[in-house]
Amino acid sequence: MRESEVFRAPMRSRDDNVPVGVAVDRALEHGVCGVGGRLDAPPASLTDALSQTDAAYGERFARRLERFADAPEGSFVWTRDVYEFLWLGRIGNPWSYDAAPGAWAVDLVHVRPCDWIPTPIPWGQAPSSVHASFARGGRNWQRIRAADAQGTSGVWDRYEPDAPVQLTRAVG
Repeated sequence: MRESEVFRAPMRSRDDNVPVGVAVDRALEHGVCGVGGRLDAPPASLTDALSQTDAAYGERFARRLERFADAPEGSFVWTRDVYEFLWLGRIGNPWSYDAAPGAWAVDLVHVRPCDWIPTPIPWGQAPSSVHASFARGGRNWQRIRAADAQGTSGVWDRYEPDAPVQLTRAVG
């Protein structure tokens, strides 16, 4: 059986007017994982989204969106909220563009369904490569390739992913 891929999803807009953490809160509340890149018109397909993204933000940004959309269903994803709590999820298919005003406001418009563990993961239980990927900083979706990232599946198995996420603060 093929090991699941593991990704880091900061879900932090490149628009500095969007407060840190609000996209993560929305993702947890709505059961999605995503990346930013607001478009002038909702795309009719991923191909359309890639074309519009290339025109608006450049080829590199469009390739990042394509990598996000192409990540295998069932891949693990780690994110970190404004309080630096770690959250673990598994992404589903398909990619979609969320044109809702709330998604636009937090710049979390390119999304995929995601089953999130309903509570933050204790810091010491995350593989060291997860900590290292967030310590490098940045706002990009990226694969965590270090061998110890595969320990993520054991973390996933320790928690109940079927219950709804319970946030301990108001969601923005």
